Amino acid sequence: MAPTHRPPRGFRPLARASAVLAASLAVLASLTVAAPAAPQAATDADADVQVNAQAALGTLTGAARGVNTAIWDAHMNDPEVADLMTAADVGAMRYPGGSYADIYHWETHTAPGGYVAPGTGFDAFMGTVRAAGAQPILIANYGSGTPEEAADWVRYANVTKKYGAKYWEIGNEIYGNGHYGSGWENDEHADKSPREYAREVRAYAAAMKAVDPTVKIGAVLTSPGEWPDGVVGDGDSGDWNHTVLPAVADVIDFVSVHWYAGGSDTTADAALSRLAKLPGELREVRNQIDRAAGARSPGIGIALTEINTNTGGARLTARPNGLFAADAFMTALENGVFNVDWWNTHNGGGEITTVDGETDYGDMGMLSSGACTGDVCEPAPNTPFHPYYGMKMTARLGTAGDTMVAAQSSAQDVSAHAVLRDDGRLSVMLVNKNPDTARTVALDYAGFTPSAAAPEVSRYARGDSDITEVTGGDASASRVTVPPYGLLTVTLAPKAGTGPAASAASTPGAPRLDAVTDTTARLTWNGATGATRYLVQERDGAHTRLIGETTGTSVTLRNLPPGSTHTVNVLATDSAGRPSGPSSPLTFTTGTPADAVCSVTYHRDSSWGNGFVTTVTVRNLASTPITGWTVDWDWPTTGQSVDSGWNATFHQTGSHVRVTAPDGAGPLAPDGGSTASFGFVGANDGPNPDPAVFRLNGAVCSGG
Repeated sequence: MAPTHRPPRGFRPLARASAVLAASLAVLASLTVAAPAAPQAATDADADVQVNAQAALGTLTGAARGVNTAIWDAHMNDPEVADLMTAADVGAMRYPGGSYADIYHWETHTAPGGYVAPGTGFDAFMGTVRAAGAQPILIANYGSGTPEEAADWVRYANVTKKYGAKYWEIGNEIYGNGHYGSGWENDEHADKSPREYAREVRAYAAAMKAVDPTVKIGAVLTSPGEWPDGVVGDGDSGDWNHTVLPAVADVIDFVSVHWYAGGSDTTADAALSRLAKLPGELREVRNQIDRAAGARSPGIGIALTEINTNTGGARLTARPNGLFAADAFMTALENGVFNVDWWNTHNGGGEITTVDGETDYGDMGMLSSGACTGDVCEPAPNTPFHPYYGMKMTARLGTAGDTMVAAQSSAQDVSAHAVLRDDGRLSVMLVNKNPDTARTVALDYAGFTPSAAAPEVSRYARGDSDITEVTGGDASASRVTVPPYGLLTVTLAPKAGTGPAASAASTPGAPRLDAVTDTTARLTWNGATGATRYLVQERDGAHTRLIGETTGTSVTLRNLPPGSTHTVNVLATDSAGRPSGPSSPLTFTTGTPADAVCSVTYHRDSSWGNGFVTTVTVRNLASTPITGWTVDWDWPTTGQSVDSGWNATFHQTGSHVRVTAPDGAGPLAPDGGSTASFGFVGANDGPNPDPAVFRLNGAVCSGG
């Protein structure tokens, strides 16, 4: 029988508009793509999905799909594992297994205080990695190791054995070392603060890169909005991320974050709905990197090295977690992550329940470990659970080098993801999260014209024992039906003479932000072969609009609102006006006026993961006094709110907050001669970034 021991899991308390630049009618025509040749979908569809093949979300990497592997797993190197990972196009395998990394000594293959299964040493693991055609993501022991031990591992892996191990994390969930009160991660440093971790990351990076300068070093961050994000420990000047990132931004190559659906309930539907929080959390990780790293930020990647439904509740092997896996992998990758690793390849049995009419083994693995809970045993080892097929379906959607593009669904229970393939085809994956009812989906496209040929359709739904290739049926380019609790991927060929493959222009490089003010942004990019003109587009959901064009490789966007956020990508057109594929996107935020007539200081006094206390100070910089002031701002993410406040009257409508001077408040003196100060207790369900812009009586203010 397989050992049922598994590593301890962490306690996680619940804690624009821009001016449109003129464009020629020919250029606009090149951006307005005709409706598909297939008959228009009937209006009785349950969901409308808009796909924009000119709105790029990023490029899939070879390490996009990953899994965790653990030295306590006796089946981690079974030959079947490599075959299954190859079939699912898994490109990364993380080792030696979550929290075990911080007790593991690679040279002796020991983990004092933990169980090490036979046949799980580093070379054996690398045999599986190579057999699967994947690459390793290795976790250096921070908890009980040293920089020298990690450097020796790099030397053995990349100099002695020539494995070419590229990605190396420094520790696992080090913020769980007890510094914030809850401790599950081994950390034998006397100083368990984020300052000490940052100092050690620099030492590890120096030692490891001295052996192999090509290795990529990753630092551990908390996920914004997830405990202990926002918590400031005793003696610290900031929370974990805001202490670690500024101190290591010049030496790291990526950051590692973990995300579990969490929550106090254990239902599969709740886990699926909580995925709506993930994009905001990942955007805030990127914002934090941008602020800490400046011009170096584009070179620092984000790896989501653990993801699953829940660590203490819905440990699902059943079908809804397969939907979650497919939806979660693509959601993360579309929001700036280069690698997503499922927890875990094998895990071990837990509470036995019935979900969707099937036995659920309470196991967080993709594959069965053969473990038993009481008299109920899992299937034979390496039998795939539903999350495996969820991940495998994403491989039908796209592989390394393909471009993720925007897709938007009108229905809350239908998710949509789309990929523009290197060969010009377009794939769309639909996730029907309704357990009872099939969903008829009407598909519409921008930037892509389907051929008249029937689409290729892959399905995973009740009754399917694997991803099933569907032939016949009534699926078309404009209309498909997704079974209840089902996954469907539709792949369409382009109409002859259309799409990026028909253009003589290659895809431009991703735009870079050279300079930004409160109202302008200067962008540059690497040119494309065969290009005669470049088009800069701004994305809003699955819609794009032209905001700039040039014959060169730079443009200055003007008349942008202060404090506004924009996501743009670039297309090239050839001499016939045919557009290339879209570049990877750039997201940037304009600043606030340096010569503003007011200033606002927003100071977060304290926070505890899902709540915070803030003091706001307002100063009038104009030459005349102000009587009867109001201060307005918009929250950057959903889930942020004002609960209660003092020294002012607060009113929130949606994401907009208006604060009004209290009765009897005196005037704000001119030229900064006096200030008004008020405070509030806020709540956040998810990330908690500061507002980007404040207005005093409608005038945009500078920072304090």
